[in-house]
Amino acid sequence: MSGDALATPAPATAAEPPGPPLWLLAELTYRCPLHCVFCFNPVDFAQSGQELSTDDWLRVLRQGRELGAVQCGFSGGEPLLRDDLEELVAEAHRLGYYTNLLTSGVGLTPQRAGALRTAGLDHVQLSFQDSTRELNDFLSHTRTFELKERVARLIKDNGWPMVMNVVLHRMNIDHIDRIIEMASDLGAEFLELANSQYYSWAYVNRDQLMPSREQLQRAESRTQAWRERLGQRMTIFYVVPDYHEQRPKKCMNGWGNVFLTVTPDGLALPCHTARMLPGLEFPNLRESSLRHAWFESEAFARYRGTGWMKEPCSSCDERDKDLGGCRCQAYMLAGDARAADPVCAKSPQHAQVLQAIERAGRPAATEQPLVFRSPAESARLARPF
Repeated sequence: MSGDALATPAPATAAEPPGPPLWLLAELTYRCPLHCVFCFNPVDFAQSGQELSTDDWLRVLRQGRELGAVQCGFSGGEPLLRDDLEELVAEAHRLGYYTNLLTSGVGLTPQRAGALRTAGLDHVQLSFQDSTRELNDFLSHTRTFELKERVARLIKDNGWPMVMNVVLHRMNIDHIDRIIEMASDLGAEFLELANSQYYSWAYVNRDQLMPSREQLQRAESRTQAWRERLGQRMTIFYVVPDYHEQRPKKCMNGWGNVFLTVTPDGLALPCHTARMLPGLEFPNLRESSLRHAWFESEAFARYRGTGWMKEPCSSCDERDKDLGGCRCQAYMLAGDARAADPVCAKSPQHAQVLQAIERAGRPAATEQPLVFRSPAESARLARPF
């Protein structure tokens, strides 16, 4: 890491005070029955503190609505492992949130589905790892494919709109036709084809997961063909991977602009991986309020706007468009959270991205064993990303 990684820059000075957090992501637990090789939970999740209590989460939900949040996602880990999920959904519904359950499907029985529907749950995002039982179960290190199919039907039987989510990578991207066909057959209204972004466990397995440019181009072409074929029957979102682009995305629509994540142990974060960044003390909502975290904390102010930027971002005519890209990716690849996101061709560290793409294409890289998410592996790795 460079010396800049531990430096403490002056907080950004935004031209206008931030608006409210519109989207609240409640990460209820890091516990999960699956062991996905691309999980976005922190690699060192085994070192996290005690989960927030029911009363803690109820307070967070109320404070979020008071700030102006309108959508609440319940995620994990696997949120169905929380016995109080129905109570939290009911309170979110009472407060006026649009509620979304992000789940692997494990634990969504007919009884719990009925309870969640009564509580007011608005829709469900169900994850699959692949269109085949063999690869789905291999990537999650579980036998869950048939269970997910049953849960998909249960979601439809309860009248919920369903978002099906499939993370794409080298091992399944060539199955794109079968994945889309499966989503259509199961009645998904929305399909999110999310190319793996290389944070957390996906970063650990990056060489084995990164597809070739040719695979990505073919997948985009096939996705567009299916959009034309299906018309309005299903909306398909195709999330382009960062590494194969020449310009970065505006991460989370801008640091501390729209999204607010609350971790299982109570940290308020501007994105779900921000706790890896050095020199930032994110407020813990056991002792702090959401209002303080969003409007007053130095951690949320640090990378808002453009005042924190250094070259080449500070003079770039696209700085207001992408806001320098992702701070976590800059830290992981450049060793400096203030650096330009190295996926940008203007970044002095862009060569690292090109090298990663080239290295991932070597047969020897793909033959390395995958590291499956687990508490034991988390304790062994125990590093920031």
